Amino acid sequence: MLSRVADNLYWMSRYLERAEHGARLLAVHLNLVLDQEEETAALRRHRVLSALYAPEDGDGALSDAHMVQMVAFQLENANSIVNCIRAARENARQVREQINLEMWQELNQLYLYLRNINLVGKRDDGDVGFFEEVIERIQLFQGVTDATMNHGQGWQFIQIGRFLERALSTAHLLAIEFDALAQHVGGRTLADEPTYLEWLGLLKACAAFEAYSKVYTFDLQPSHIAEFLLLNEEFPRSVNFSIISVQNALNAVAEATETHKGTRVYRLSGRLRSSLEYADIGEIMSSGFGDYLADVQRQCLAIHDAIYQVYVTYPVEEKLAS
Repeated sequence: MLSRVADNLYWMSRYLERAEHGARLLAVHLNLVLDQEEETAALRRHRVLSALYAPEDGDGALSDAHMVQMVAFQLENANSIVNCIRAARENARQVREQINLEMWQELNQLYLYLRNINLVGKRDDGDVGFFEEVIERIQLFQGVTDATMNHGQGWQFIQIGRFLERALSTAHLLAIEFDALAQHVGGRTLADEPTYLEWLGLLKACAAFEAYSKVYTFDLQPSHIAEFLLLNEEFPRSVNFSIISVQNALNAVAEATETHKGTRVYRLSGRLRSSLEYADIGEIMSSGFGDYLADVQRQCLAIHDAIYQVYVTYPVEEKLAS
């Protein structure tokens, strides 16, 4: 596969995952603030902006409508939902011959849906249904991709992009939320705590509440939440599951391209996978949960750089020699 094609499919997938993550955080926030005081809601707004790398106004004043405008529609924000969908569509357009008609139709319809809402101004900045629609359409695209595209190299790069972005987003969100709620991470039950809604919101922001409840019932304990979203091997949005999926896709690409699995990208992904598989949440939290999450994010970024070195920006002479 051409490096250009791999790059476009990889970033198409990353941008879609980023847009879905942003839409879910906004939908959860708009639901939660209905039951919260304004001071608590204001703190949540700033955490949502931090989780989505969105810029904040200098005066610190921020309403829900303003936050939605920044995160969802602002063209000056490179990570806004509109910009992410536009970038995903452009990457797909450049490799139109590599994806099928069903995939292109779903992605193009999502792009036109957002553009029409943005142009005509027919949007309600407090409408949770809009963000749920965006999430549903992105998941529909992912389902169509898995069901109709050949599971060859191209599909594997789509998986790498999706799950590497997911691992980064989840780790970053965990770092922000646990830092803000650090005084409540003693391991006790939070049913009677004012932060109960915050922990519930964290689980829902990762589409994890029902899955978590099947493992730990409705006992919302920070250590359990951290373990589930970070180390669980079966939940699709946990950091561990995401890294396992990245490594599996990388192994498939290596076999198809006869790339040596001793190269840096495979060592890095294997090292991170092992550190997550054999980690103990008690040891992690006692030694510094924030530092551990920061290290996970650094390793994910290193994997991204290594992917580029091996499959995208490599010298042509190197491949000809091999």
